[in-house]
This record gives sequence, C-alpha cells and structure tokens, in this order.
Amino acid sequence: MQKGIRLNDGHVTYLGLLAKKDGTRRGCLSKKSSDNTKWHTKWFALLQNMLFYFESESSSRPSGLYLLEGCVCDRSPSPKPSLSAKECLEKQYYFTVSFNHENQKALELRTEDVKDCDEWVAAISHASYRNLATEHETLMQKYLHLLQIVETEKTVAKQLRQQIEDGEIEIERLKSEIAAMLKDNEKIQSNPTTAPSDDDSEIKKIKKVQSFLRGWMCRRKWKTIIQDYIRSPHAESMRKRNQVVFSMLEAEAEYVQQLHILVNNFLRPLRMAASSKKPPITHDDVSSIFLNSETIMFLHQIFYQGLKARIASWPTLVLADLFDILLPMLNIYQEFVRNHQYSLQILAHCKQNRDFDKLLKQYEAKPDCEERTLETFLTYPMFQIPRYILTLHELLAHTPHEHVERNSLDYAKSKLEELSRIMHDEVSETENIRKNLAIERMIVEGCEILLDTSQTFVRQGSLIQVPMSEKGKITRGRLGSLSLKKEGERQCFLFSKHLIICTRGSGGKLHLTKNGVVSLIDCTLIEEPEGTDDESKSDKSGQDMEHLDFKIVVEPKDSQSFTIILVASSRQEKSAWTSDISQCIDNIRCNGLMMNAFEENSKVTVPQMIKSDASLYCDDVDIRFSKMMNSCKVLQIRYASVERLLERLTDLRFLSIDFLNTFLHSYRVFTSADVVLDKLITIYKKPISAIPARSLELFFASSQNNKLLYGEPPKSPRASRKFSSPPPLAITKTSSPNRRRKLSLNIPIITGGKALDLAALSCSSNGYASMYSSMSPFSKTTLDINKLYVSSPITSKIPDEGEGKTDKADEVSLCKQDISVREESDNDQIQSDEAEAEVSPTKSPTTPKNVKCKNSSEFSLFSYNNGMVMSSCRELDNNRSALSAASAFAIATAGANEGTPTKEKYRRMSLASTGFPTDQRNGDKEFVIRRAATNRVLNVLRHWVSKHSQDFETNTELKMKVISFLEEVMHDPELLTQERKAAANIIRTLTQEDPGDNQICLEEVLQMAEGGKSEPFENHSALEIAEQLTLLDHLVFKVIPYEEFFGQGWMKNDKNEKTPYIMKTTKHFNDISNLIATEILQCEDVNVRVVVIEKWVAVADICRCLHNYNAVLEITSSLNRSSIFRLKKTWLKVSKQTKTVIDKLQKLVSSEGRFKNLREALKNCDPPCVPYLGMYLTDLAFIEEGTPNYTEDNLVNFSKMRMISHIIREIRQFQQTAYKIDYQPKAALYLLDRSSVMDEEGLYEASLRIEPKVPN
Repeated sequence: MQKGIRLNDGHVTYLGLLAKKDGTRRGCLSKKSSDNTKWHTKWFALLQNMLFYFESESSSRPSGLYLLEGCVCDRSPSPKPSLSAKECLEKQYYFTVSFNHENQKALELRTEDVKDCDEWVAAISHASYRNLATEHETLMQKYLHLLQIVETEKTVAKQLRQQIEDGEIEIERLKSEIAAMLKDNEKIQSNPTTAPSDDDSEIKKIKKVQSFLRGWMCRRKWKTIIQDYIRSPHAESMRKRNQVVFSMLEAEAEYVQQLHILVNNFLRPLRMAASSKKPPITHDDVSSIFLNSETIMFLHQIFYQGLKARIASWPTLVLADLFDILLPMLNIYQEFVRNHQYSLQILAHCKQNRDFDKLLKQYEAKPDCEERTLETFLTYPMFQIPRYILTLHELLAHTPHEHVERNSLDYAKSKLEELSRIMHDEVSETENIRKNLAIERMIVEGCEILLDTSQTFVRQGSLIQVPMSEKGKITRGRLGSLSLKKEGERQCFLFSKHLIICTRGSGGKLHLTKNGVVSLIDCTLIEEPEGTDDESKSDKSGQDMEHLDFKIVVEPKDSQSFTIILVASSRQEKSAWTSDISQCIDNIRCNGLMMNAFEENSKVTVPQMIKSDASLYCDDVDIRFSKMMNSCKVLQIRYASVERLLERLTDLRFLSIDFLNTFLHSYRVFTSADVVLDKLITIYKKPISAIPARSLELFFASSQNNKLLYGEPPKSPRASRKFSSPPPLAITKTSSPNRRRKLSLNIPIITGGKALDLAALSCSSNGYASMYSSMSPFSKTTLDINKLYVSSPITSKIPDEGEGKTDKADEVSLCKQDISVREESDNDQIQSDEAEAEVSPTKSPTTPKNVKCKNSSEFSLFSYNNGMVMSSCRELDNNRSALSAASAFAIATAGANEGTPTKEKYRRMSLASTGFPTDQRNGDKEFVIRRAATNRVLNVLRHWVSKHSQDFETNTELKMKVISFLEEVMHDPELLTQERKAAANIIRTLTQEDPGDNQICLEEVLQMAEGGKSEPFENHSALEIAEQLTLLDHLVFKVIPYEEFFGQGWMKNDKNEKTPYIMKTTKHFNDISNLIATEILQCEDVNVRVVVIEKWVAVADICRCLHNYNAVLEITSSLNRSSIFRLKKTWLKVSKQTKTVIDKLQKLVSSEGRFKNLREALKNCDPPCVPYLGMYLTDLAFIEEGTPNYTEDNLVNFSKMRMISHIIREIRQFQQTAYKIDYQPKAALYLLDRSSVMDEEGLYEASLRIEPKVPN
C-alpha cells in the first residue's frame, strides 16, 4: 500500500489564507466531482503556482490544494446536456487543468461569464515557477550587462579626466616657456645689434621666395579641391537645394503680399463699412467670407521672417524647424478650407446687393489688386499648401538620406499632403462658383443669374449669330462671308440653366446682346433647320458652311417668343454645342417636371423614388459624396468605385451633363473604352439592369406604393374628377407659312408596350391648348389629327391642311371628362400621314364667347426629339392631371430621342376616372425602362462620338465595335423611328470626315519641309514669320490628345512613350527658342544684331495680337537667355521703344502669381488662340502631386478627375478653333529648318566670341 505524502498542514492553511487575501485571482468556480456526475460551487484562490479552494468565501480553512507547476490549462467545449438537465448551457463556459503525468485526472471547472473564464485560464497558464525563474535569470543577465557598461563608462571617464589634468599641466608648462621666451626677446631688443650681413639678406630673399611658392602651391591645391567639389554630384544637389529655398523665399514673399492685400484692401474696409449707418454688408457675412484670413496672414508673416533669418545664415540652411512651427497651426487652414465653399456662396449672395457690388468694385480697382477679384484672393490660400508640398518634394530630392533634416521634412510633407487632399476636394467643389463669378465680372452690364450658385458652367466658345431681320435674305452661301463673321461673332457661355450670348468689346470686356440671357427651360433646340426655297436655289458658294447652323426657339412666359440662329465653325463643334444644350435642357426639364409639377401639384410623387434612394446621398463603402449638387440636383460624387461610376452613367433617372463630361474625359484613368461600351451594350440588351438593384423596389412598388408612379387613387367622386379631367384643347390654323408645325403630341402615353408620341400639349389659363412643334429633317414625328378622337358630347370636325380651308377653330370646344385615342388601321394611317394639322404658337389666345370651361389650367409639356426639344414646362394646377406618371417618367428619362413610328398601331387608351389596372401599370413601367435605356445608350454614345472622336480615330477596333452595335440596334423591330434616326446619325458621324476644318495638318507641313532649302531671315517679313509661327504653334498644340494630361506622364522617365505629343510640343518650343538665339548670335556686326533683335520683338508683338502667347514666351525666353542677355554692347544700341515692348511682353507672360497676367489675357480674348502649355501642366502637377488617383479603399478620386477635366475643357476650347491663316511654304520652311541651329553650349561659345568676358 502506497503511503500518502505528508504536508505541513499549518503552513498550507497559512498559505491558503494568504491566497484568500492577496491571491492573484479569486472567485467562485464550479468544480466537477470525482464521479463525473455533479458540479459543486467552490471559492477558489490562486497564489503563485498553488490553487486553493474553499467551501465558501467565508471559510477560514482551505478544503483542498492543487499544485499547478507543469500543468496545462485550456478552454474546453460545453458537454452535451442530458435529457434531465435543466441548466442553460448557453451561459456556462468550461475549462480544464491537465497534469503532465498518467493516472492523474484533469481538473474540470466552469464559469458563467466568458470574460471570467478567459481571465482564469490566462492566470493559471502563467502560474509557473519555471517561467518566473527563467524571467528572473534573463533580468539578472541584463543587469550584469548594464553593470559592465557602467564600469566601462566609469573607466573611460576616469581616463578622460586624467587626460584633462595632463593637458592642464602641459598648458602651464607652455605658458611658462612662452613667458621665458618673451623675456629673452625683450633683452635682445634692448641691446643694440650689429647691421645684418649680406648672407642674412640672401637668406631672407630665399625664404621669401619659398614662402611665395608654398602659398602658390597651397592655393593651387585648394583651387583643385574646390573645383572637384563644384563638379561633384553633392555640390550640384546642394546648389539645386539652395535654389529651391531661394525660390521658396520669393514665393512666400509674394504670398504674404497677397494676404496683406486681402486683409488691408478688403477685410478691414468691409469691417468698417459693416459698422456704418447703412451697412452694405453685415458683420456676420464679413466673418463668413474672410474666416481666419487675418490669422493666416499673421502666421505666414512669422513664417516668412523665420525663412529670411535662415537665408541670412547661408550657406547653413536649416528649414525643418520652420515647418515644425507651421504644422501645429494647420487647423486654422482646415477651418478656412471647410468654410471656402460657404464663403464664395455668401459672397455671391452679397453681390446681389448693388451697394455692396459697387463698393467691392471700388476696392478691386485699387492699384495693389492689379485687376484681380476678391474671389481670386480668397482662393490663394488653397494653392499654398500644394506649393509647399512641391517645394518639399524638390527639397527631399536634393537632400541626402543621412541629412539631419530628412526625417523632419518627410514628416512635414506627409502632414501637408493630408490637408492638401481636403483642399483639392474643396477647390474642386468651389471651382464652379468661382468660374461663374469670373464670367459675371467680365460682363459690363452684369448678369444676376450667374450669382445663382447652383448654376453649373458647361462650355464656352465663339459662334456666329445670324440676325433674324435678315433671315429671309441670308442664304447658306452668305453664312461664310467675312463681314457677317465680324458682325455676328458672339461669345457664348452655356450653363446648366441658361445660355449667355455676348459680344466682345474693347479691353476684352463682354456686353450682353439683346435677348442675350436665354433660359433653357423656355427653349426648343432645332439641330437641322429646314432651308427655304430661296436657300435651296442659291449658289453653292457656301457649301463649306452646310449643316453648321442650328436654331434655338425661345418662348418666354411673359414676353413674345423669338428665334436665335447660331453657326459653328465645324461639324464637330456644332455637335458638341447641340449635344450639351440638349442635355442641359433634359436635366432642367427633368428636375422641373418631376420635382415641381408632379410632387407639388398633381400629387404624383415620382421624385420620391430619387429622394427615397439613400444610395444617392448616403456615403457607403464604395462611394463618397461631396456637399455640392450637380445639375440634376443630386449630390456630386467625390470618391467611388468603377462599378458605381458606370452605374451612375447608366442610371435612367437622371444624367448630369457635368458628370458625363468628366467621365468621358477621365475614364481611361480607371477603366477602358471596351468596359464602358460593354456596359452600354448590356444596358441596351438588359434594360432592367440600368436601374440599380437598391432602387428597383422603389420603382416597382405595389399596393400601397403604387402612388409612387401613378398617384393615389381617388377616394371620392370629386377627387376622381380632379384627377381625370383633361384640359380643354383648342386647335387653330396658323397664319405664317414659315412657322408651319405638324401636330405631334409627344408625351409617350404607355399602352401595353406601344407608345403614343404626343408633341406638345399646352393648356393655357383660359382653356385653350397651344400645340407647338417644330420639325426638322431628322426629327419628323407626325400623328395626324384624323387618328385622334376626343370623346365628348360636343364634337367638331378638324379640317386637313391639304383642303386649304380655314374653319373657325376658336369654336372647337373640348371641355369634357375623357380623352380616348382609338386604333386605326395601317391604311388609314398612311392616308392620314399626308395631312397636317397646324396649331397656333400663341401663348394665351383670347377666350371665345361660346367657350366656357371651369377649373382651367396651364399644363405645358415637352418632348425630346433628335434635333429638337419642344416647348416649355409650365406650372401645374392642383385640379388637373391629364396623363399618367409613367408618361411623365418616360418624358423625364427619354434622354433626347423619343418618337413614334409612322405606322404604329395605336391601342385605345383612356385617361379617365380611377387610374390604370395593375398589369397595365407593370407593362408601362417595363416600356418606360426599355425606351429610357435605349435613349440613354444612344445619348451617351452621341456625346462620346461627337466630343471625343479621337478615341475612335486611334482605336479602329472600338470604332467598328460601336458601328456593329448601332447597326444591330437599327435592326431591332421594336425600335422607334426617332431612335433609329439617332443611331443612324451617330454612325454617320463616325464614318464621315468633318468638312468644317479644312486647315492643313502638321504631317503635311513636315512632309513638305523635308529636303527643302530655307531662305535667310532677312528675306521674310515680320508679319509672315509671325503668321506662320502662329500656324505651326497651333498645329502642334491642337493634336495633343487629352489623355496625355492625366498622370503627369511628361515628368516620368518614359515620358517620350507616355506623352509623345506633349514632348513634341516642348521640343518645338525649345527649337524655336534656339533658332531665335542662333539667328541673333550668327551676326558678327553689332548693328545687324540690333536689327535682328528688333525684328524678332516685332514678331512677338504681332503674335500677341494674334493671341499666340506661346510664341510670345518663345521669343522673350530666348532674349532672356544668358548667351543673349550678357551682350551689353548690343543692348545699349537697342532702341528705347523696343525695350518698352519687351518689358510689356515679359510682363504679359511672366510666371508671377501663377501666370496671372497670361490667365487674364486668355480670359479676355476670343479663340483662335495658342496658350502657353506649361501653365496648364503646372496646374495639373499641382493637382496630381497633392492627391492620388485612388483612395486607400481603392475608390476612384472623382473630385480630382473633375478638376483635371475642367482644365482639359479649357485646353480643348483653344484646340478646336483653328486659325484662318494660309500656309506660306517659304516662311514655314525657315522656321522648321534645324540644320544651322546651335545647342546651348554652342550658343554660349558664340556669345563669348562676339563679346568676350571683361577681366575684373
């Protein structure tokens, strides 16, 4: 029999009480009994590696002890409950303590709290003496190691003290020796000496020569060392670093000056004005506009003074601590950035006050402002942080990795980049407001509608306006005449709600023309106006202007209608203008009809489908929104995945023109053309996929949600009448043959898969309907009156136009409840197509005596046809609603190409009493989606093909894929006539060349220049050279594809492969600059050089008049080269008048203030124009440096794409307008001849040969 182990029972009891008092872990646990049947609750206490348990917490003696040394503690799964178990196992957690030898049963424990269980397991697992001993041994080794280090340091310190003492003793000894030597010298000097012998004088001469030789050799050695260092990479890097710092000092001084002007010329005077008796602005508005401006000025004054102090200690430049001062103050900038959008909105609102606007113009007229506006000064702080980031990038590029400032500069750059991302978003969102305010400031008469911050700028350009007074006299041949171009040239600005038409006055200012502010909601766009008989008989001299004109019919609410005829310079430009105008009309009418008419008046809550869709305004993992609304009153996208961007492109509920333009400019950055085209094909083939899944349930809502599209069913006879009573119609014969209109009611009233196209149903306030529709060769949609029956007790026969008789249409009275459209056979329809019913364009005809209708209302609808957008959207009366919401939704989503086939059968459709059956409603919805999807696909393709034709010119496979798809669409038997015509127009645009721009291309010029011999410079006049230089500059500039402006490819190592056209432009700029310098330095005679310089200055001045600012910079930069600038004798003979012209030209193209003078000149000039490309590349570099293309969540940075797209839009405006300059081979060959052009080194050598350096 094995004996039990004896323990010191008293000591164990003492340890148990100690564990109960100071144990590592204490608490109640359930312990499984030895027979594995029952659980007993015990009170456990853990002390070091001993686990005691007591019967209860109040027990004074432990019941047992477990020694935990070498044990393993783990969580264990819950056992399967027995049938009789009543305990809730969900609230019990088990763990076991296993001992590492056989025949020893594991200790099973459980708790009721998972956290308590985990803490017990962790405590028991760490209760091991072995672990403690190991940790103790490790600590002891570290302690001994530290003791050795301390002893070593003490020994070293002792040795150093000994050395210091020895040094002090040596110093005392040397002092005593010096004192002795001084005494000896005094004694020698006091005693008279004999004259030096000849030997001493010779020795002195030898020593002197040796001294000179030693000095010369030291200087030579030192010079060699200096020269080696100057040529070393480190010295080159330090020079560039110093240059960056000096440039930073200049930029900081300019920025502080700008802030000083903002505060002293605007903020403080406006504060005083707000305190006057009749304040033009409140103190709150001043604070909102200039939030933190004064604090930012003080901050940068301190920063600038610190920077100047660092420069004073040159060549030792330490800058990191300056940025350490700036970084903690970035929250001031953050507040300014977050307030920026609100600031500009408040400013636009305040400028509606004439007193404030007048006062602000006085402030802006001060000389310090240099004709810059207040919003320009408010934007300067937004560009300062990106400028710091660029400076830090350059500093780090020239700072060695072991440099003491490297880490600090890296940290400052990372912090500034975080703020820069926020700034770029704010600048992107407020760019539209600043653009509107800038255009409003250019208009002499002012334009209050541009102070509406919800307006979105779309495009601008020069168009020719044909005066309506000469409409009958001007033929298409006359359109190309030079006199008409000069008389009728207009600067047109398209916004999301208005079209502004101006003339350019002196000084670049704009003047509004008569009826120059056109509200797009009142417009009808006719893309292909029909010519009159006189025009068809006219000569063919104007064939080049064929199909370049388009017409806008404006029908204001409160004035007489009028027509504007505009002519573009090319088919591509016309297509871009018409597609943008039609899309803007689509957007505004979709908003006006859906948001106002249906929601407020007829209780049809179509907008709720958009408002109830949280995905359009709530951030998600794959999309982030900004605070700004787009032209469709939907939040703009800030970041989004590619899938969400494609989804927004094909969302049938709306299509914002600004989103579409940005997407088509930038899609190559984050996807490919094939992906976009495949998405459009998918939408066409599966229209239901065009509505996001999260929104389909809103669209196909049933039962209680049927009111979403159709309105609530009437609940009383009165409500039934209110909903079903149609407006009365009045059809009259028009009096003018030139304004003939076919009756075409272009509201697609959906009838089980077929559409009835209703052109324009306008019910005026006195009970008449004014039906007004304008037809074009590409947009004829006719519905003959013989097919339209109005069921009413009072009927009247409507005469055909072919009868040539006029009945009294005023007596036609259609004031009853129901309107039915009945089916006719195909034969009847063919016969009736020959007849036309004409309607009066009159807005509000007088009410005939025998026509009396109650509850009359005005209900003017519109249609979208290819080439025209009909009539205007009027206010709805609450008592009328004559069409279904599905019809309205079809109108709103139709895009641009709704129509009805000529031989379509029309099923009976009644707009009476209580709504529509459920199956018909679902059919309506499906038809709406199908038609809207087709129109959306065609609309996007139309914009893509017309505005971005180079995508298809450079990618033949994409072009053939689009043509194949469109041919497939045209063979669809269910396609409407207008949709088929729209597809045909797109194919025609893809396959035919644009005859509008017959300018010679760059390849032809280069081909003709090959092998030719150029004539000398003196054989060409300044005018010839200026014109041909302008022509060449524009040819090089216009061929740059817009995709090269993305990604800073021109700054990468493989820039010649990524951006070949930008690099060709840069090379052309440098070649012309070298040619000018070569031409000057080739002249040996100083007088000839003066003549050449003055002639090139004259060329530059002519280029300025031709708006070729690139050539101005080419010539001025060449004159400022060191090889030319150093020719003092030559410049002394240059006339004072020429020097004045040079100063004026240099000021124009100066890079000061981000090329502020050049930007102002570009804003005030009409195309054609050649801007300096480097200015735009600098802007793009600012955007690219501060913000990545993708966020950390891999979302596309669409705000960045929008900013880049706006810059590209301005560049393309200048690219698309060609110069009317004839190609002169002789002068062009001279400019392209590179055979005698010298490089930089050759130019400097020639300069030294002409005027050698004067020795100091």
